[in-house]
Amino acid sequence: MGWLEKLQGGLKKTRDVLNTDVRDIFKSGRIVDEELLEEFESRLIRTDMGVIAADEIVEEVRDNHKGRTVDPDAISETIREKILSILVAGTDVTYDMERPLSPLNLTETGPTVILVSGVNGVGKTTSIAKLARLLRDNDKSVLLAAGDTFRAAAVEQLTMWAGRLGCEIITGDANVDPASVAHRGCEAALAKNVDVLIIDTAGRLQTQKNLMDELGKIRRVISKQIPDGPHESLLVIDATTGQNGISQAKNFSEAAGCTGIVLSKLDGSAKGGVVIPVTKEMSIPVKYIGTGEGVDDLSMFNPRDFVTALGL
Repeated sequence: MGWLEKLQGGLKKTRDVLNTDVRDIFKSGRIVDEELLEEFESRLIRTDMGVIAADEIVEEVRDNHKGRTVDPDAISETIREKILSILVAGTDVTYDMERPLSPLNLTETGPTVILVSGVNGVGKTTSIAKLARLLRDNDKSVLLAAGDTFRAAAVEQLTMWAGRLGCEIITGDANVDPASVAHRGCEAALAKNVDVLIIDTAGRLQTQKNLMDELGKIRRVISKQIPDGPHESLLVIDATTGQNGISQAKNFSEAAGCTGIVLSKLDGSAKGGVVIPVTKEMSIPVKYIGTGEGVDDLSMFNPRDFVTALGL
C-alpha cells in the first residue's frame, strides 16, 4: 500500500463525515443561504477542524456561493482550495516530494540538532526511529540522545532502535538531569562530526509546568554548545487526539519553540482533521506523518495530497 492510500485510510473518519455532510447539505437545486451555511459550519466542527478554521471555510463558501443555486462540484472545489490555503499559509516549508528531507532545517556545516517532544503515549520514540531511518536512507550520519531519563523502558526502546538502525546513542543514568544528556549528546556530535543529533525528551503533559520548564533548560544547554541549536524542535502529536492536539501545540510551542509537527498514528480511525486547526491557529507546519507501525512508515507531509485524501 502506498503512503497516499495509507493517508486516505487514516483520514477515513474525517473524510466520511466531511463528504457525507457536503453531499447532504449542498444538494443540487438548493439555494445557498445563511441557514444552509450555519448547518454546514456546525457539521464542519465535528470533523476536528476547529471553530476558527471552520469559520474561514464557511466564509469562503459564503463569499463565492451565497445566493446562488448549489453547484456541488464548485462548492467542493472552494472547500478544497480554502483548506489548502490554510495548510500552506504562514509557513516557509518546502514540500519537495523528490527530496524527502526538504522540510527539515539542516545545517550546511556541523551537526543539525533536532529536539523531539510530546505528551506520554503519542509514539515519540517510534517517530524518532522513523526519522533516524529516513535520515540514514538519505546518507546522513545520525546520533541519538536518550533524554527520557525517568523511564528506563524509553531508554531501552531507543537503544534497541539505535542498534537496528546502526546509530550511536548517548544515554545517562536513571533519573539524571535530562539536560546533562543533551549536553553530552552535543559534545559527542561535535567530536564525531555527525550530520544530525536527535534528542529525545521525557513524555509530559502540557500542564506540568516543571517539566515544560525543563524543555526550556534543554534548549538553552544545546544553544550554548551549538549555535542556533536546536535547529528543529519537533512536536509529536497523536492523530487520534483530535482537538486536544491544539492545546498540546500551544503549550509545547511556548516551552520547546516548536518548528514543526510529526503527526503520528494516522493509520486507523484517526481524527486527522486536527492538522488544519493546528496549522491555522499556531502557524506550525506539519512536516511528517506516521502512517503505520513499521520503521519505514514515515512520510513527508504534503498539503495538496492531504486535501486529495479528504476525497472532496
